[in-house]
Amino acid sequence: MVRNTTDTTGVQVVPTEPGEVVLRPRNVQFDTSHTPLHWIPNEPIVSHFISAFNLLLPEGERAFVDTFTRALPYVKDDKIREAMIGFMGQEAVHAETHHKVLGDFLEKNGLDVRPALTQIEYITHMLERTNELRSEKLRYRVMVEKLALIAGIEHFTAVLGDWVLNHPFEKFNADPEMVDLFRWHGAEEVEHRSVAYDVARYFQIRRGHMMLTFVLATMLLVGVMLRYTKFLVRQDPSLPNYGVFGVLRQMNKAMKRGAFLRWRELGKSALEFMRPGFSPDQVGSTAQAVAYLSTSPAAKAAAGY
Repeated sequence: MVRNTTDTTGVQVVPTEPGEVVLRPRNVQFDTSHTPLHWIPNEPIVSHFISAFNLLLPEGERAFVDTFTRALPYVKDDKIREAMIGFMGQEAVHAETHHKVLGDFLEKNGLDVRPALTQIEYITHMLERTNELRSEKLRYRVMVEKLALIAGIEHFTAVLGDWVLNHPFEKFNADPEMVDLFRWHGAEEVEHRSVAYDVARYFQIRRGHMMLTFVLATMLLVGVMLRYTKFLVRQDPSLPNYGVFGVLRQMNKAMKRGAFLRWRELGKSALEFMRPGFSPDQVGSTAQAVAYLSTSPAAKAAAGY
């Protein structure tokens, strides 16, 4: 959806899309040495929820890059190949940046993230073992299943990317460095939102198959986010030791305050993905994403401005 308004970041969004954008990684850096643990004041659970999600992203993003690397030799369409290479470059930087920034940030604030990362690394390691299957035909089939899963997850992250670009973090006095980190990432998710879907279609993955993997991916991601938010909350001495359902109740309250994306909005995005004629371009605005990336302090510094 293209917006002809000034968004919450103060960026004027142009009324027309810029056309095809060449995807390229941006080697950004962030300094969270002065960022408080509750980087959204008075919203500790939302702060932990977003931090937990982005702490756990790197392992998934590395798996995306690995799967696309294995799929690339099968792709003969030059346009799709170029998009895949750009996508892999961006995802690799996302993984490296979040691993360093979120890991250092949480550990600096006294939270031990190693147990959570060890669990995620174990899961991804088990998935990687499918690359060692003896049957080439079976390895190919598993790779295609992973491509379907990635297409579903990328719709979810594009929805979150669009939300983070338009959410009024400034109204909540959120830490500017963390906001730029998440908006840079969100903008690139919107920028490359079509790639995984196009790759899945190239490999002739049916819509029904992608819808099923999207539902599974969404349930998995929401469950993981709640579980690891609880993990961070349990280590935070300023908060009660909420269980998973306690975290969920607190998130529901925060959603009512407008501090996070509501469940019905996530549900609406799921229905859009399942609608006949769906296109990833219907989620967010490339123009808005590119506009933010042209003003992001970290992206500008990476470009030498």
